[in-house]
Amino acid sequence: MSLYMEEEGGLELPFNTEDTANLVIEAALEYEGCPYEAEINLLLTTDEDIRDMNQMFRQIDKATDVLSFPMLEYEAPGDFSGMEEHSQDCFNPESGELMLGDIVISKDKVLEQAEAYGHSPRREYAFLIAHSMLHLFGYDHMEEEERLLMEQKQREILENIQILR
Repeated sequence: MSLYMEEEGGLELPFNTEDTANLVIEAALEYEGCPYEAEINLLLTTDEDIRDMNQMFRQIDKATDVLSFPMLEYEAPGDFSGMEEHSQDCFNPESGELMLGDIVISKDKVLEQAEAYGHSPRREYAFLIAHSMLHLFGYDHMEEEERLLMEQKQREILENIQILR
């Protein structure tokens, strides 16, 4: 698995963001049964920058905690069958890794929400990555049933790596 991380803004989170991201991403890939080595891009940014992205891509003029930009379309969420048929679009020609997509996280929101929910910033960060990974696997939460499924999967991914509330 390849994780390409960038960080913007002066705010630093009080834990090793790269190690935690790798741990959660690997756990999500294993949990979902991804049969390929994968490539993920992660940008840690500020409320101001994520607000600009949210406005540009979703026409919502406010900061959000996480944005997910999946590179793949699935027959069904988490269904990796048939990816090889689209190898020119799905796999990095240099590494052979499945290009899952991009995750953008607001460091400001990580700290704000950790305090609001009464858990550590590391737990909030891990939750946002698990949530975003599920989006990169094709899951959504527009309907109640989808939301409940995503919540269950997020909880189980974090339990598997013992990052608890």
